[in-house]
Formats: sequence, C-alpha cells, structure tokens
Amino acid sequence: MASLLFTVTTDLNYDQRMQRICGSLAGQGYAVLLVGREWPASQPLTPQPYEQHRLRCWFAKGKLFYLEFNLRLFLYLLSQRARVWCAIDLDTALPVWLRARLAGAPFVYDAHELFTEVPEVVARPGIRRLWLAIERFIVPRTTLAYTVGPALARVFEQRYGRPFSVVRNISRLTENELPTPAAAPPDGYILYQGALNAGRGLEALLDAMPAVAGRLVICGEGDLSADLRERAAALGLLAAGKVEFRGFVLPAELRDITRHAAVGIMLLENQGLSYYYSLANKFFDYLHAGIPQLIVDFPEYRLLNDLYDVAEVVELTPAAIAGALNRLLRDEPSRYQELARNCRRARQELNWQHEERQLLALYAGLLAPQSIPA
Repeated sequence: MASLLFTVTTDLNYDQRMQRICGSLAGQGYAVLLVGREWPASQPLTPQPYEQHRLRCWFAKGKLFYLEFNLRLFLYLLSQRARVWCAIDLDTALPVWLRARLAGAPFVYDAHELFTEVPEVVARPGIRRLWLAIERFIVPRTTLAYTVGPALARVFEQRYGRPFSVVRNISRLTENELPTPAAAPPDGYILYQGALNAGRGLEALLDAMPAVAGRLVICGEGDLSADLRERAAALGLLAAGKVEFRGFVLPAELRDITRHAAVGIMLLENQGLSYYYSLANKFFDYLHAGIPQLIVDFPEYRLLNDLYDVAEVVELTPAAIAGALNRLLRDEPSRYQELARNCRRARQELNWQHEERQLLALYAGLLAPQSIPA
C-alpha cells in the first residue's frame, strides 16, 4: 500500500518537479507511488527511490485524451490503496478526488500552474468554462493545496477563499564548484529548455537568431514542434547551423547540456494569468548551472532578479532579444561575468535542499513519517 499516491499526465522520465517531490518524500520514509502517462515513444522508466506506473492511452491529445486518461486513471486507482491521494494539476483531479472520497482519505491538490489560464485553454472559451467548473468543484474540497509560487497562491486564495501553500520548483544544489567565467565561453550556446507550446516566446526568439552572434539549442517538444522547425528552416537557421532541435532530453543529460550553455532563455508571453504569475523551473535550472539568462518583466521573475541580479530583462521582440544576446555573448563581458557570479551566490539560497523543508512540513501535517511501516 502506498502512503502517498501522486498522479500526472506527463511522462515520468521527464517530470523533474515530481522526481524531486517524490524523491524527497520517499527519503523521509513515505511509501510513494507516482502514476503518469506512457507515450508510444516512451523510454523505459528510469530508476527512482519510489514506485512508478504509467498508463497507456489510445488518444494522444485533445478532449478524447483527457476523457480516456481520466477513465483509465480512475479504474487503476480503484485497484490501489493509499493514505493520501494527490492530484497534480486539474487534468487528473476528478478521479483522484473521487478515489480519495471513496477511501475516506485526505485529498491534496498540487497546482503546477493555473490550468484554467494557460494559453491553450484561454483561447477556447467553451473549454475554459468546463475547466473552470472543474476547478470550482475541486479546490474547495481539498484537504491540502499548494502551488509553485506566491503570486499563483494569491490568485487561488482570492478565487476560493482558502489558503494555498507554496513549494517552489527549484533545482537541487550540487556540491560541484562553478568557476566564474571572465566572459561568455566562445564555444557556449544559447539554450531553451521546456515545452514547445504557445506563449513561450519561441517565434520571436527564432526571428532574432539571424542577427545573433551565436547558435541556439532547443531541448523539448510540444504542440508547436513542427511549426517551429518549419520557421527555423524558412529563416535559414537550420542550414546555417544556428539552431539545433534536440527533442526530449532526460534530466541528467539536460543538466549537462545546461551546464555547457552560455545563456538561457526564459521568455513568456502574457497570454493568461498562468504564464504571467508563473515561476518556472528553467529559471532556477539556468541559475544553478551558473549561466545568465533572458527573462520577461513578469512579477515573480522581476522580484527574484531584483534580489539576485542573475538575468537581463527584455521586451519580447526580435530586436530586443538579439540586442540583449549580443551584449552578453560578445559586447559586454564584464556584465556577463557579473551575472554569472551572482548566479553562483544565489544558488546557495535558492535550492531544493531549502525548499523541500516546506514540502515535508506540509505532508507531516497529514501523515507522520514515523507511523509508516518500513
């Protein structure tokens, strides 16, 4: 029997937030089961200190996928027992809530984002109304609720009049010392890691690249994968070797790729409150790798950058992006060195070893680790 059961719609091999959360809880003595999704091209599950299970679906996206996945998830959950049931985001919440209700056990909601305000939902009013109805049903019925940043927590609290705790999606601090470079490494590259979806600023980034003195590496896939590759080809970036699409990359390899980058990209468009109030893990991944990054002027990123000065804030236009990248990569080595030095200082405070204390305290309030049989 799992003490804690978590559900996601992601492929578990690539979900670094859940790997951190489940790994920390397992290390505290909890029996943890993480349930996710298996794609046709999914690789074998990577070993973890907790149990994992993936559900295979006929449909890959859209309404039929969500309907099928939720049905399959509920049927699977009926065969499981747990003392705490946790839904990650709204797209797994209904079957988890129902299973927790049947078990008379605590129901936890972990909001990685404001699901009803992501661009793909905001652009479809009918779909958004449906998800809002689910959100209005789910959130008031949670035993415990938390999200990834203070701004999103305030949005949830204002909507539903109930407290939301915060567990930020921060990288784990490694013991590796990072020497501070005097300038951008000549063999370094610009790195974007994450989903290739609407609202990520990727179109403007590609449009900027012909004027940038460097090359771009993109790690990830998403709804815009084909469109972005076509755009890069039309701009002559693929033929010139200025853009490389590496697809899905496992976390260990991604950390190595990030460590050898020169600049990270964290550009979002204001296409909904979820992005505007977000606090994405890639911000911390770049910081922990010791590389400066470009960010947009959204509240959470601005607040942290005002405190630590690890990034350049830019407008989301090709000219502004190209100008900022060229300054860091070529024209202003002293500024690059300053930002890189600040990253090394900030990672000593902004790290998972500090953040997991909040996570463990939240679950200790539901289920004391010492009461769990070995």
